[in-house]
Amino acid sequence: MKTVSPLLPVGLLAKSAGVNVETIRFYQRKGLLPEPGKPPGGIRRYDRSALARLRFIKAAQRLGFSLEEVGDLLKLGDGTNCREAREQAERKLADVRGKIAELSRIEGVLADLVERCCDARGRIRCPLIAALQKG
Repeated sequence: MKTVSPLLPVGLLAKSAGVNVETIRFYQRKGLLPEPGKPPGGIRRYDRSALARLRFIKAAQRLGFSLEEVGDLLKLGDGTNCREAREQAERKLADVRGKIAELSRIEGVLADLVERCCDARGRIRCPLIAALQKG
């Protein structure tokens, strides 16, 4: 005998997914999460596929995918379009590597300025403030 998964009200769905109700509403407005019908005089209830979809969205966001990119990944659906998913992941990886390079450059500049601040004595102007004023 097949057991039917219980349907979840939006509050329980949100709690189960680790998001708030407004996040669910936002995803619905963006077309990332379908909105179930509302029975007359009742409340909307979500099946377990909605929870799986929310978890997918959050997992993709943790990897740095924007909501637009998440939408593109969701369109790939069942995972049979691995080439397209790989291409999206390759683009995201290149983007992340670029950000890492930029952050590494920023780290070097800040480390140098912090070191120069520590060495500054007397009436010498603060190297950090001077560098920021130069632009």
